[in-house]
Amino acid sequence: MKIAILSRNKNLYSTRRLVEACEQRGHEAMVLDVLRTYMNIASSKPETHFKGEVLPPFDAVIPRIGASVTFYGTAVLRQFEMTGAYPLCESVAISRSRDKLRSLQLLSRRDVGLPITGFAHNPDDIQDLIKMVGGAPLVIKLLEGTQGIGVVLAETKKAAESVLEAFMGLKANILVQEYIKEAGGADIRCFVIGDKVVAAMKRQAQPGEFRSNLHRGGNASLVKITPAERATAVKAAKVMGLNVAGVDLLRSERGPLVMEVNSSPGLEGIEAATGKDVASMIIEFIEKNAKPHRTKTRGKG
Repeated sequence: MKIAILSRNKNLYSTRRLVEACEQRGHEAMVLDVLRTYMNIASSKPETHFKGEVLPPFDAVIPRIGASVTFYGTAVLRQFEMTGAYPLCESVAISRSRDKLRSLQLLSRRDVGLPITGFAHNPDDIQDLIKMVGGAPLVIKLLEGTQGIGVVLAETKKAAESVLEAFMGLKANILVQEYIKEAGGADIRCFVIGDKVVAAMKRQAQPGEFRSNLHRGGNASLVKITPAERATAVKAAKVMGLNVAGVDLLRSERGPLVMEVNSSPGLEGIEAATGKDVASMIIEFIEKNAKPHRTKTRGKG
């Protein structure tokens, strides 16, 4: 098969591993910088160009689209979908998962466990917003934040009021969530491919830090997950419509709670912590499922 990998940097660990896995399994991989990939949108014969050349047809495309280029990246992916390439994750599903508020609303509608979350616009509603999520301590998140950036733990009601007033004054869109104390600054990253959790790791925050992201110095270790955690992770990925996802769970007294569903989960941490060849599992999934024009939305929506 001829497989395109949409990635800004071919030297990134995840991109390199996917190329290796493609080649080991006898496929041809081509890494395309999504911002250098552009489109001729024609009704009879849509084309995709890269650095001045018309790209040949691809059997499948693996999107590794960063959060900062979601709009353009999904437009490029949609073009590949229109030309018949099989997308590992569809453009509509990626857009859905990248909108934190929308994704939580969709998960809530399907009864997936979530931390109590509040969303408001007017500073006059701050008092009720804080009460809604169970009071301080609470977590305040910028909707546009990624990798733990723009996430604040307000330990007192006064601190929560000050941070919320500041963010609202800047016209920032924010979520307010209950703080799950029993999680102890740790979360579980479940790597979902298709309808299975193929690998899982526990991410533990550094002392004095509550964000467990590996980019923020968190430590990753192998973890055994429960059947409830496994079922929750698979259901969350399915609700988003993602074939491959990193589902982040918090262990709470009322069961697993979904913190986030990531449409471009990194491979380095999960492969190092579990010793599993996740990259090859992804290519194997494509081999089993890739067929021309198999996109459910056919580039629509």
